[in-house]
Amino acid sequence: MSVDDAGFPQVRPRRLRSSAAMRELVAEYQVRPADLVLPVFAREGIDEPVPVSSMPGVVQHTRDSLRRAAAEAAEAGVRGIMLFGVPEHKDAVGSAGTDPDGVLQRAIRDVRSETGAALVIMSDLCLDEFTDHGHCGVLDARGAVDNDATLARYAEMALVQAEAGADVLGPSGMMDGQVGHVRRALDAAGRTDVAMLAYTAKYASAFYGPFREAVNSSLTGDRKSYQQDPANGREALRELELDLAEGADMVMVKPGMPYLDVLRRVADAVTVPVAAYQISGEYAMVEAAAEKGWIERERAIDETLLCFKRAGADLVLTYWATEAARRLGR
Repeated sequence: MSVDDAGFPQVRPRRLRSSAAMRELVAEYQVRPADLVLPVFAREGIDEPVPVSSMPGVVQHTRDSLRRAAAEAAEAGVRGIMLFGVPEHKDAVGSAGTDPDGVLQRAIRDVRSETGAALVIMSDLCLDEFTDHGHCGVLDARGAVDNDATLARYAEMALVQAEAGADVLGPSGMMDGQVGHVRRALDAAGRTDVAMLAYTAKYASAFYGPFREAVNSSLTGDRKSYQQDPANGREALRELELDLAEGADMVMVKPGMPYLDVLRRVADAVTVPVAAYQISGEYAMVEAAAEKGWIERERAIDETLLCFKRAGADLVLTYWATEAARRLGR
């Protein structure tokens, strides 16, 4: 029985919540600085960092400010950085994405020269930042994204990013076969050392809005024909099976908090590392609510990061990575 003869409880879970030391001793999950990956935006043609108005505290970086941000992240104990490029000039096929001296390739080299091996350098492998139409691939005559023509461009991007010094490539466009096509291109070029972070479950979400500002997106319309439908959960497991068969070294769910159920199902199904991306809209909501005084900012940030770990994430991509790592390291 769970109560004694007087009707009082015999089992008292509160004993294990009695002090901060006790709660820390029996905690099931924890977030470490090394679990965090910092996404950053490197913009071409600017002399000073440009604030992203919808993401307070986030900027489009100059080359110098990017180096500082990378060094600060490494010093705080963050062990990964995800780089996005914002070019001055765009065209229909995203030529800047395959220019060996393009903004993203320069950013990779700059972070490598600044931090050495202290950070795992991840680079976004997608065309959306570089195309004048803002889609993640090459368009066909009807204006639809041409899956296989896009794969050819991804392979070209992969090689220049690998040559620039990226440790991990993140194909994020949700093209069918993208992981396998890029893996074959890397292997054929002798770059078997470069790892692949598959954007396995990337949903067509309303929470990407601030990111579009951060990369100066040219998109009109939406990406629902290639990103996953928020109504579907089992579909993510199908994508997961394909990505693993094609050679993914790590897998990711994006967005994060609205898809914790998917994250849990993915984590339960694999033996490779699992990442969650706490995206721009999630960041913006917490910052806005905190600015209004409606929530406690630091507690809310830390709680969101913990929920990803509890749901099964090994890595968390978050714009708060450096700040949170400093707090965790205290």
